[in-house]
Amino acid sequence: MADLTALQSSRGLKNDTAGPSATTTKNLPSEHAPAKGKTQPKYTHVAAVHPRQRTSCLSHDSEQSPSFLGFRNLMVIVLVVMNLRLVVENFMKYGVLICIRCHDYRRIDILLSTVLYALVPCHLFVAYIIELGAAQHAKGALGRLKRSDYHPNDDLFQESRSFQATWSTIAWAHGINATFCLLVTTYVVYYHIHHPMIGSICQVHAIIVLLKNCSYAFTNRDLRHAYLNPSSATTLPEIYSQCPYPRNVTISNLAYFWWAPTLVYQPVYPRSPSIRWLFVAKRLAECFALSMFIWLASAQYAAPVLRNSLDKIKTLDVASIIERLMKLSTISLIIWLAGFFAIFQSALNALAELMRFGDREFYTDWWNSPSVGNYWRTWNKPVYHFMRRHIYSPLVGRGYSNGFASTMVFVFSGLLHELLVGIPTHNILGVAFIGMMVQLPMMYLTAPLEKMQGINGRVIGNCIFWISFCLVGQPLAALMYFFAWQAKYGSVSRLEKG
Repeated sequence: MADLTALQSSRGLKNDTAGPSATTTKNLPSEHAPAKGKTQPKYTHVAAVHPRQRTSCLSHDSEQSPSFLGFRNLMVIVLVVMNLRLVVENFMKYGVLICIRCHDYRRIDILLSTVLYALVPCHLFVAYIIELGAAQHAKGALGRLKRSDYHPNDDLFQESRSFQATWSTIAWAHGINATFCLLVTTYVVYYHIHHPMIGSICQVHAIIVLLKNCSYAFTNRDLRHAYLNPSSATTLPEIYSQCPYPRNVTISNLAYFWWAPTLVYQPVYPRSPSIRWLFVAKRLAECFALSMFIWLASAQYAAPVLRNSLDKIKTLDVASIIERLMKLSTISLIIWLAGFFAIFQSALNALAELMRFGDREFYTDWWNSPSVGNYWRTWNKPVYHFMRRHIYSPLVGRGYSNGFASTMVFVFSGLLHELLVGIPTHNILGVAFIGMMVQLPMMYLTAPLEKMQGINGRVIGNCIFWISFCLVGQPLAALMYFFAWQAKYGSVSRLEKG
């Protein structure tokens, strides 16, 4: 009896021991749990939790790259909280600064800007008249070449000389027309339009018409040459066969180019099948909302920072100027990004939909730019296409080096930027021009990083781009031109007079 009791006691002890082990096995992670249908291991405390070599997920030699979605969410939350703190601080310090009637615009500004907006497109009509005369001359020349008494050597030589002489006359006419368009607007804005924003809108319109005039003249010149020399090596794009020269020289064709969201002239563009009016309404609503946001952010946040920087710039307090630049960089970047989306995503897409313009690649992913050069090639496609087609490629085709052609592109772009910023603010400082020229060494500095194998070079190049873009570029230019404006018209000039 005693032996039987001892045996039962030993079995009970074994069951008690197995109980916790089974419970522990159930609570273990899935990788340590026994396979379904198999006997549970007896010794769970000796499970191999380090079965092989493994690396930390943030190490360079990690087999799989981890997702940084959580860090991205954290950065967004931190940015929102930091900017909300600045919003609260701004209202506590300044109150509400938004005032519609406080803008220093004059009736003459509105009147002159309206007149300029109506007159500037007339230069496109003048370009049409010039090209219409050139097309008539080309038809006559082609008719003479097709006569029965045509002598290949003599007549072709004479027509070639006539074409060159005619092109020289046409080129001078186009040049005078385009230059007159920009000079008149520049003169009126600089001397008679006081408000910088109104002046900037006038300058932008004049520059757009100038570039469209140039593209219209250059493209029709090559089309005319191909028309007179059908056997030449020049091959035209197949899409141009839908409207061959000189059938493209019409008012309707030019009017479409005037409104099309491009700076490069083509006789034919890819077209969408119909207009989606709901799409247009959404894009216009986005543009209006972002425009209101830009106005509110500029009046409530950017303007106080700029005004508080005037005395620091006047006394050349370098440390305070750097602090103001860093403070201004955040709001200027937000305003710039909102403006970029409002123009290139909302306004241009709405215009393209109304015009049924098919090619809507107005930008690509410039925010991932691994170099400064990549940024300039991707953020503003309409301007990039114009510069490459009408300045860079012709210079390279004539035997100039790529470096010289790129320099000419940035010289031309720098002049346009100075006209766009310096004329409306009535201060030709050269800061915008110098800022564009500084891009050249930055491009050569970051170009090798773009070509490096691996991701490190591209990451470093992208960081250099963002630092130069956020801290050195826009905030510094905004401070300089704002100080010059205030020195000429605002508080700084009143302090000096007092």
